[in-house]
Amino acid sequence: MEEATARLGVDIGGTFTDVVLERGGEVCSAKVLTTPSAPENAILEGLGEVLSKAGLSAGDISVIIHGTTLATNALIERRGAKTALITTQGFRDVIEMRSESRFEQYDLNLVLPEPLIARAHRCTLPERIGAQGQVLKPLDPAEIERLTDEIERGGYDSVAIGLIHAYMNPAHEEMVREILLARLPALSVSVSSEVSPQMREFERFNTVCANAYVKPLMKSYLDRLVSRLGEMGADCPVFMMHSGGGIISLESASEFPVRLVESGPAGGAIFAADIAARYGMELSPLFRYGRHHRQDLPDQGPDAKNLDDL
Repeated sequence: MEEATARLGVDIGGTFTDVVLERGGEVCSAKVLTTPSAPENAILEGLGEVLSKAGLSAGDISVIIHGTTLATNALIERRGAKTALITTQGFRDVIEMRSESRFEQYDLNLVLPEPLIARAHRCTLPERIGAQGQVLKPLDPAEIERLTDEIERGGYDSVAIGLIHAYMNPAHEEMVREILLARLPALSVSVSSEVSPQMREFERFNTVCANAYVKPLMKSYLDRLVSRLGEMGADCPVFMMHSGGGIISLESASEFPVRLVESGPAGGAIFAADIAARYGMELSPLFRYGRHHRQDLPDQGPDAKNLDDL
C-alpha cells in the first residue's frame, strides 16, 4: 500500500470556503460557498472536488491544515453559548470597567462594546489568592456547591472561571472546575490559569470569557468535522492555524478556541513572508523570528507546531 503523500489546506471564510490539495508539486483547488449552519459540509464538498480533479481518494491525504474565521465571527456576531463568569468577590465588574488604556484617547463620545457576559450572568465567590500565590482567604467547597445550583438553574452551556492571581496559584480555579463538573459533567468549563496564565485581570478575564463563549460552538464543529472526514476515509492528522501563525492540534483548538481568533490575518502574514523569501526579498526581523520560533509561543500550548515542520 502506497504511503499517503497529499496535503490538504482548508480555509473557511464568511462567504467562500477554499480547499487546496498539493501532491508532488501539483496543486488542485476548489472554491465553494460556505455553509454557516454546518461549515463541515462546504469542506467535504470542496474536498470531493479536488480529489476528483487529482484522481485521488481521501486515504491519500497525509495531513490537513485548517484555517477558519468561525471563532472570530461568533465573537463579532455575538452568537456564542449562554455563558456565565465565576470570579472573586469584589471583581464582578472588572470586564466592564476595563483599564485606563483607550484606543481613541481624545474621543469623548466613544461608545465601547458591551462585555461578552452581562452583569446578571457574573457570579462571585468569597476567596482570595495573593500576588505571590499565597492563599489569603481559603475557598469553601460549600460556596462552590451553592454557586453550582445557580449555574444549573440558569441553564448555562458554558462557564468561564477567572479568579484573582490564579496565574500564580490555580488551586482555587481547579477546585471550582472539579466541583462544577462533578455535578454538571456536560458543562463546558474554561479556567483562566490555563487559557491565559498571565497577570492583569482585565485581559485574563476577558480572554477566558471569550474562550468559554465560543468553546461549545467550536468543539461541536470540530467533532463533526473529524467524524465526517473519517467517514470519507481521511484518517490523517488535522491541525488548526492559530493566531500566532503556527498550528495546533484539534484537541487544543477544541479546548482553547480563543487561540484561533485572528488566525486568518496571521496566516496571511506568514504566507506573504514565504512569498517574499522565494523572491529574495529581505524579511523584517519579526518575520525572520516568527518563521523559526512560532512553535515556541508560550500562549499557544505545548503541541503548537511550525508550518515548516510538515
